[in-house]
Amino acid sequence: MYFNIFAKKIMASFDISNKTDFQKLDNGINVAKKELLSRYDLKGSDSLIELDKKSNSIKIISDTDMHVDAIVDILISRSIKQGVDAKSFDLTGKIEPSGKTVIKNIPIKEGIDKETSKKITKKIKESGLKVQASIMDDIIRVTAKKIDDLQDVISLCKNEDFGLPLQFGNMKS
Repeated sequence: MYFNIFAKKIMASFDISNKTDFQKLDNGINVAKKELLSRYDLKGSDSLIELDKKSNSIKIISDTDMHVDAIVDILISRSIKQGVDAKSFDLTGKIEPSGKTVIKNIPIKEGIDKETSKKITKKIKESGLKVQASIMDDIIRVTAKKIDDLQDVISLCKNEDFGLPLQFGNMKS
């Protein structure tokens, strides 16, 4: 019998990432724009929602802070119905006055930042599963000998709230 002593056991792996589907987000914004025209509490207001794909942000312009808050609620609910996770929006920004109108800029979270990557890898290592997690730019690659261990990592990450919508892809066995 012939055995190759240099043959390596191929490890199973997958990637943890955070990517927003801009087509679904655009659909959610278009539905929200239609609702702006029909909402009674927003009739007569000069309200606008714009998606800037270059800067990964949404700009909301309206007459008052109250209108902006209502538009944000509409935007989030319509985007959720289109399949965009609410965690994709960074709602920490403040409403800024601009002449007779007010503006709120909502950045869209893309990728996994270093701080969150460290939290995720720490949680995976604390779980005691026989896996290795490594940070690669804005994704995390998880490798293991068994696919069952990888599935346990996926369920572990789904049960935790890291403040980002996580996607699990590029599964290789």
